[in-house]
Amino acid sequence: MPDSPKKTTIYDLAQLAGTSASTVSAVINGNWKKRRISEALATRVLELAEEHGFALNMQARALSREKSGIIGMIVPMYDNRYFSSIAQGFEAHARDAGYFPIVTCTRRDPELEVAAARAMLGYQVELLVCTGATDPDRIHDLCAAAGVPTLNLDLPGSKASSVISENFHGALDLTRKLLIQCGKDMPEAVFIGGRQSDHNTRERIRGFRQALGEADITIRDGNILPCGYAAEKAGSAYRLWQQSHHGSPDLLFVNSTISLEGILPEIEKLRAEGAGVPILGCFDWDPFAARTIDNIVMVKQDVKRMLEILFGLFVKQSDEIEQIEVATILESRD
Repeated sequence: MPDSPKKTTIYDLAQLAGTSASTVSAVINGNWKKRRISEALATRVLELAEEHGFALNMQARALSREKSGIIGMIVPMYDNRYFSSIAQGFEAHARDAGYFPIVTCTRRDPELEVAAARAMLGYQVELLVCTGATDPDRIHDLCAAAGVPTLNLDLPGSKASSVISENFHGALDLTRKLLIQCGKDMPEAVFIGGRQSDHNTRERIRGFRQALGEADITIRDGNILPCGYAAEKAGSAYRLWQQSHHGSPDLLFVNSTISLEGILPEIEKLRAEGAGVPILGCFDWDPFAARTIDNIVMVKQDVKRMLEILFGLFVKQSDEIEQIEVATILESRD
């Protein structure tokens, strides 16, 4: 077996740079200014380290420069096409702009969000994007104290600019489309999924109610079920509704593809039993679901446009706090 290539050491770098090992160590650890080492020599050491495959600590690199070249993002989850598309698009935009991106999942846990923000501040990020954060204003305050700007994506905050979908109009258009497909004068309509406490769910419920009101349909409070986004919670809430109403609704508005995963097994049971199934709509989009589920209408959020606007705000660096809403796209097979 051939010998493994020898790893470059601090002593190797010192010899290549024509300086001492202690000087190289100070540069790598970000202490070169305190040691009164010249910027030219520090730059030379860092260039040699990269050239020879020396594993530079990103925090050390940040400390050795005026700016770190790192920007961060927190997302609530990866196992959802919408959020995974946001993470992937963010990384592509960051690299195109010459930044190193860091993305981490915080599972809609406010304490994890704050811990992630603190960790990213340790890397001296130049920007932190809060995607679907439960309390973006708390994260803003933490970052502002360190002089780091924040931007909000998907869910808005009040202390930094936000880029979100047109939740109200998207839900309004989706419900109108479902009513047309349903074809009944007074359908039983149910909204399921999401959190009553978050802006997006409230706006989607408002759009749902507005469309039903336009058709002179009264919606009962028991038909609005913001049970959370988790699939198991949505499935359980739907089963309980069916049991208490001895059947299925005519129209079902599902507030994310995550919730839809919990609803679909219940729909399949109804089909297997030869029972009627509801006209199905989902405020979220997945290409597989859109092409394989009969008569489903889905709302696709324009991730590409949202990220373009987000990076435009980053470049602009304005003190003005904006909330920019991006139009959604209605997807159906008819």
